[in-house]
Amino acid sequence: MKNIIKNFSYSFSANIITLIISLLSIIIIPKIIGVEEYGYWQIYMFYVSYLGFLYFGHADGVYLKYGGKEYKNLDKPLFVSQFWLLIAFEILISAVFIIYSLFFVDNKDRAFILLIVSINIVIILPKALLQFVLLATNRINENARSIMLERILYGVIVIALIVIGVRDYKVLVSVDLFAKIISFMVTIYYCKEIVRGKTASLKMGLLEAFDNVKVGINLMFSNIASRSIIGIVRFGIEKNWDVITFGKISLTLSVSNMLMLFINAVGTVLYPVLRTTAKEKLPIIYTQMRNALIISFLGMVVVYYPASSILSSWLPKYSESLIYMALLFPICLYESKMSMLVITYFNTLRKEKVMLKINLVILALAVITTCISIYLFDSLTLTVLSITILLAIRCVISEVIISKILKINLMSDIILELVMTIAFIVFAWYVGGTGGMACYLLLYLVYAYLKRKDIKELVLFVLSILKRRATL
Repeated sequence: MKNIIKNFSYSFSANIITLIISLLSIIIIPKIIGVEEYGYWQIYMFYVSYLGFLYFGHADGVYLKYGGKEYKNLDKPLFVSQFWLLIAFEILISAVFIIYSLFFVDNKDRAFILLIVSINIVIILPKALLQFVLLATNRINENARSIMLERILYGVIVIALIVIGVRDYKVLVSVDLFAKIISFMVTIYYCKEIVRGKTASLKMGLLEAFDNVKVGINLMFSNIASRSIIGIVRFGIEKNWDVITFGKISLTLSVSNMLMLFINAVGTVLYPVLRTTAKEKLPIIYTQMRNALIISFLGMVVVYYPASSILSSWLPKYSESLIYMALLFPICLYESKMSMLVITYFNTLRKEKVMLKINLVILALAVITTCISIYLFDSLTLTVLSITILLAIRCVISEVIISKILKINLMSDIILELVMTIAFIVFAWYVGGTGGMACYLLLYLVYAYLKRKDIKELVLFVLSILKRRATL
């Protein structure tokens, strides 16, 4: 727990910066550029978010195999060969995307987006390999610095461009690419021993690469399926409506996702620690961290009420789409549990295949519900609501399986959280404003009373950690 707190402080700092830049992006960018241009900006972000799957589980395998290892003990020549084999492979993939964007895409805006995405391939994917090495070997500080540099550089340049009157989304996209390149250079510096120097033989390098892919492929497909649950719905929105509607709904999702930045920070630092933790301690860590997350988060979602009013006033062009925040806000709860605890524990226990099966089932449900809500009912509201329902189902199924593995009882907590989620949506959608906030706060007080024993245990648990740390 001491290691978790120490490393979380590094990751927390990086995510504070990311949160600030994300907040500025949400507040300023849609305000200064046109609604359609913002839609193209969101399409760029959407495509970039899927690039991580183009290393076919290579980096995921490294993360799983070497989680908890010491950086100094890594076989450096073997890792040098992995890095350059990945570079060569991604250059080939990037070339295919560039040719396609230049010669087969008629829409100039989409061609530009695909061109920049193609360049991102040779930046993001090799950088991801190095970042996975840093995370797996518990070098959280260096990884956090790389992230902070990228976001600060991007934020400073964007603000400077806005001040001098630049309003073109293409420039903003180019700035994002530039910041990623600089961050990549810094990450190379942190991992210079596995970027330059003696390489392993080609045969050894290829054997290691195939083994990494073999180990990581289940995790990669699981991540693809996981991200595609929302991606399928967003793709359906873009195809059935238009770029403008896509941009507006994406803005709402961006607001909801901001709350998950800190939770993801915890999941990042938790994995290498759990890999070296005795198995008998895993259940108590899961229970206490789960209580800390859920109890605090269910109280935090009350910020929806003032946030929705402020954003609607600031971005009147998006006010009609911001009402969907009421339906999407609860995804933060379920995705946070998945990111911080469930996925981390599945990886620690090497149950990637279980996670893959769950994600594939929910992905199939996503395809069915998207077709029904879009093509049968033509309902944007039902389409958006389906995102929350699907992610809630996935989280519940995953936690039931985790609870059986760890031999802990979570069913009453899961039911309580579902009740709180449904109540939040009802109060936010049908009551809203001060009345909705008052109703939810009253219900949260009832929830806190029911959880009073867990809250007391959690406080004592945290105090004991702080006391031990103070005596060292």
